[in-house]
Amino acid sequence: MKRLAILGTRGVPAAYGGFETLAEELSARLAARGHDVTVYARAHGVGAVVPRHRGVRVVHLPTVRHKYLDTVVHTLLSGLHAANERYDAVLVCNGINALTCRLPRLLGADTHIAINVDGLERNRRKWNRLGKLAYALSERVSCVLADTVVTDAEEIKSYYLNQYGRESVFVPYGSDLPRPSGDATLLRLGLTPGNYVLYVSRFEPENNPEAVVQGFAAFSGNLKLALVGSAPYSEGLIARLHVRAAKDPRVLLPGAVYGEGYRELLANAAVYVHATEVGGTHPALIEAMGFGRPLAVHDTPENREVAGDTALYFDAARPETLSAALTNLFADPAERERRGQAARDRTVSRHYLWDDVTDAYEALLHCYDPGN
Repeated sequence: MKRLAILGTRGVPAAYGGFETLAEELSARLAARGHDVTVYARAHGVGAVVPRHRGVRVVHLPTVRHKYLDTVVHTLLSGLHAANERYDAVLVCNGINALTCRLPRLLGADTHIAINVDGLERNRRKWNRLGKLAYALSERVSCVLADTVVTDAEEIKSYYLNQYGRESVFVPYGSDLPRPSGDATLLRLGLTPGNYVLYVSRFEPENNPEAVVQGFAAFSGNLKLALVGSAPYSEGLIARLHVRAAKDPRVLLPGAVYGEGYRELLANAAVYVHATEVGGTHPALIEAMGFGRPLAVHDTPENREVAGDTALYFDAARPETLSAALTNLFADPAERERRGQAARDRTVSRHYLWDDVTDAYEALLHCYDPGN
């Protein structure tokens, strides 16, 4: 058994995005395998403030509620707390936390430090010049201060090797969520299985929710569009989405949905739309694939790496290409079914499974005793 910790996310129970999904699913599986696991959390970023979740200790620490300070301040305090805990290994999430990733060794503990750098965060449009510079510097610092650099896409792994000469360990996310047991969320939203298009993402500019609404508006089908998500510090974008939705009664904005309700929406969608520009492997995309959903995906190298030839691709800068993709998908139900099955098969063949992900993290965090 090893004492492990996960820093740099909003914490568990997951109620935000990809890193939170990783913290939830990975920590629970590591705990089930006998490890003593702690996840550091922010009270405002989790589904509930609880001391334990799915066999994992949860430590809540304060932060500064500010777009540019929230993550860094919380991880700084988490690192200081972790230094006194003397963990065997720590996984730090988000490259911006690179400067603080050595803190768990502050008191001399022989703690193995791994950092999951995510995608090329400096390319996100939400950051000002200082934010972009901070992320650019964090890329280089991650390569120096961490014992192991983790990348969640082969494209990002190649970038770190070519740009900095640093080898990283590629570990994606898992797609195998349990099937939902009911339909309460569908009923609440007035949705029926197979009669809606689903989009799930944080509402940020580079995730293109407005382009998805525009593209769907030109689609002549009778289906509904459920845009699931939210984001702190994005009030202007969210307000614009509500204005657009008010013009088209087919568009629903239920906010962020997690757990059973999220699985209901994924399992019963006619098509899943993915429109991210930045990042590596996005959990929502492979989770939709795991449920066998046909895909319409914004065309980037990272998204093609995940979806391969199972998806129809569009350009979010030209919303009419999404309309065309949706029209093509609904013109041939048999082809739509074939693409959904191909997406499900791809998650297995590419090891987008949580047990495989946990195996990889156990290895890179040195969770095996020498000789075993």
